[in-house]
Amino acid sequence: MRGDTSDPTMSGLSLRQDALPGIRPLYADLLYNFSGVDSFYAHPPSLAAAERAAEGIRLDPAHRSRLVDELRRQNEGGGAATLRNLDCLADPRTVVVATGQQVGMFGGPAFSLYKALTAVRCARELTRQGRPAVPIFWLATEDHDLEEVNHAWTFGASGEPRRIEAATRGRPGAAVGKVEVTDFRLDEFHDFCAGLPCGEEARALARETHGSARGFGDAFLALYSRLLEPYGMIFLCPMQPGIRQLAAPLLRQVIRRAPALTDALLQRGLKLQAAGYHQQVHVQDSTSLVFLFEDGARVTLKRKNGLYAAKANAYRPEDLLARLDEAPLDISPSALLRPVMQDYLLPTAALVAGPSEAAYLGQASVLYMDLLGRMPAVLPRASFTLLDDASRRLLERYRLAVADCLVPRRELDASVAAALVPPPLEDTLRARRADIGRALGQSAEALEDFDPTLAASFRHSSRKIEYQLDKLRSKVLREALRRSDIARRHAARLADALFPNEHLQERLYGVLPMLAKFGWPLIERVESAIEPGSGDHRILAI
Repeated sequence: MRGDTSDPTMSGLSLRQDALPGIRPLYADLLYNFSGVDSFYAHPPSLAAAERAAEGIRLDPAHRSRLVDELRRQNEGGGAATLRNLDCLADPRTVVVATGQQVGMFGGPAFSLYKALTAVRCARELTRQGRPAVPIFWLATEDHDLEEVNHAWTFGASGEPRRIEAATRGRPGAAVGKVEVTDFRLDEFHDFCAGLPCGEEARALARETHGSARGFGDAFLALYSRLLEPYGMIFLCPMQPGIRQLAAPLLRQVIRRAPALTDALLQRGLKLQAAGYHQQVHVQDSTSLVFLFEDGARVTLKRKNGLYAAKANAYRPEDLLARLDEAPLDISPSALLRPVMQDYLLPTAALVAGPSEAAYLGQASVLYMDLLGRMPAVLPRASFTLLDDASRRLLERYRLAVADCLVPRRELDASVAAALVPPPLEDTLRARRADIGRALGQSAEALEDFDPTLAASFRHSSRKIEYQLDKLRSKVLREALRRSDIARRHAARLADALFPNEHLQERLYGVLPMLAKFGWPLIERVESAIEPGSGDHRILAI
């Protein structure tokens, strides 16, 4: 659908999440119809709700002290703002705005940066309102989905999406934080940066943060520590003994009470389905809430006959509890338990999440209430499409809005082609299509009273007539596009810039490539454009 063409590229234009491709109803209702999902979340997605969640946090002083000590160790060498936030976290009044992400190559997709900056902005606003708050970023280093982090999408001066994949070695199924990277393909990245406005600066930062790193976690942390240094972000890596020892009491509960917890999740799944929503994680009677690291691989555990079964071994609950005491890093939380463990460790008042994470939390809220007796407010991460000058000019030329580009390529081609059709012909085709459609509808209604059977036959014939009219207009549009190689290239450039490979820009292109294109001021521009609590997708002209 063609957008408002009066000023289609205005910086600051917003699109609702439910107008974006791929957004599921659960996330849309969390943002825009909370009364429909209030049985799945403890709080609405607002800073006021985060303040209410903060009032229910009672973190044991000894636990907080150990937590701060561990985070000081992990953030040693952090900037002055991070050190100040660690001091603040030691205060029993201070709460956390948490977020996190898989440790993707070259910073992961751009939304990873937007998510981190959302946590920064929300923590700052809570503090301004009188509730001391600090941002904490959970580095998902124990996730074992290597294919999610071992590559980055970039582009060169031509703008076409290009995939760069790191060379790695290690055991299949290993935690990504333990996978050794033998080559981050920096030479390829350097080649793609050639001709980009800030390509040399991005090359230097890639060399600095990825050149000597041995793994994805190290490189990700080095990059974000540099990018977020002025904002005081505190980073938390869960693959550290001190963190797992702090989490051990929760994991013991989970192992001991697995049947009841699984049953609660099954009931939650039925309730989600009955309300017309999806389950992000399929839960079965055999579902376990923990993984086990065996020989370096993260192994799924299934519950059967009172045992936890892996591929070749079976464990009694007592065996896992003993393993937790001996080697706490060997027991790893599942996707549904992971945020609960995070917020057991942290005094979390708000959790910044994207659509998929919010769906996890809609399921996991039963675990929160059972195990913690509280749950943070779920705040939407900021969402952006960045608009460069070249794309803005093309949108103006073809009288398009950004929303018109967030469609399959054939639809964008048709929109661009429509601007090439002589206006009298386009107007005539549209008008005659509308006139004939109305006439056919009126005729069908008149026939209905005389003979419903004839009316049904006429409607069938009418659809064929309307199909042929639509087919004629499509042929005109294709012919218009065929006559203009330039227009085809322009449509491709818009697609590559705004909806590459039919993905939202923020979900495909990596952080470092975006910095190579837009430069360091991008970070400040994004941070200043974030509206805490708003989930709308912003169009930001850079």
